[in-house]
Amino acid sequence: MDISVVIPLYNEEESLPELFAWIQRVMDDNHFSYEVIFVNDGSTDRSWEVIENLRTQSDKVKGIKFRRNYGKSPALYCGFEKAQGNVVITMDADLQDSPDEIPELYRMITKEGYDLVSGYKQKRYDPLSKTIPTKLFNATARAVSGINNLHDFNCGLKAYRRDVIKNIEVYGEMHRYIPYLAKNAGFSKIGEKIVHHQARKFGKTKFGGLNRFFNGYLDLITLWFLSKFGVKPMHMFGFLGSLMFIFGFISVVIIGANKLYNLTNGLPYTLITDSPYFYLALTLMILGTQLFLAGFIGELIARNAPERNNYKIEEEF
Repeated sequence: MDISVVIPLYNEEESLPELFAWIQRVMDDNHFSYEVIFVNDGSTDRSWEVIENLRTQSDKVKGIKFRRNYGKSPALYCGFEKAQGNVVITMDADLQDSPDEIPELYRMITKEGYDLVSGYKQKRYDPLSKTIPTKLFNATARAVSGINNLHDFNCGLKAYRRDVIKNIEVYGEMHRYIPYLAKNAGFSKIGEKIVHHQARKFGKTKFGGLNRFFNGYLDLITLWFLSKFGVKPMHMFGFLGSLMFIFGFISVVIIGANKLYNLTNGLPYTLITDSPYFYLALTLMILGTQLFLAGFIGELIARNAPERNNYKIEEEF
């Protein structure tokens, strides 16, 4: 199979028939073999009924229905597991991503050898409450990830070589950082394509700009930590713990030596416990010991972590 199109969705019943007809037209015009995987993320409208109806019209349609709303990353994770195409395309269900971009994205993966190609919506039709936080977020993501050629990490329109999506784990809210996940997994040829961004035709956006802005930064910090210390948490916690313990211990030695010097030279002195520096030093030693132990616990968790991606699927075809 040439292409799998994975579409996570939440309450998009109005756009689905038009979106599938558009994808179908593009695929047929280019003679692609394909499948379209709709992942219904706990929608409360008629989205699943629409998907079932599309299935009766075409065997290219596949569907996954979650029992409740989990989020975009779980939807992509399950869609990636089901995908069989040599190239996997992801897009949003709100008609803001154009299926007309699919042939060029496919060519960039198969002919130019990219592992991943991310869309770049250079001209956007989103409100300022969404675009300004997005620009700040993407600037930070480029600096942290080292992927300097991407302008829009969170663009829903992306293309992947099949090996990429089968070798990364998208969980929590990590869909924003799939290029970073791919890079950490050894897929370094990451490209970008300017794509057309359309104004939303039905309904309203499901993501608030300010909320997404703060969540994005927290997720970026998490991913940076996991990429650096996820396998060896002791490398960070052990280092910080040892450093704090050593500073605390040296401080206690200095305080003790100062008292001993005063005693032997007949100088006035105070009790060690009367000095605030003693308690600061003791606190450093205690915190250092706790961080060191946290490193050991982190090592145990990293080696025995249960499966994270366990989602309740109500129906699938």
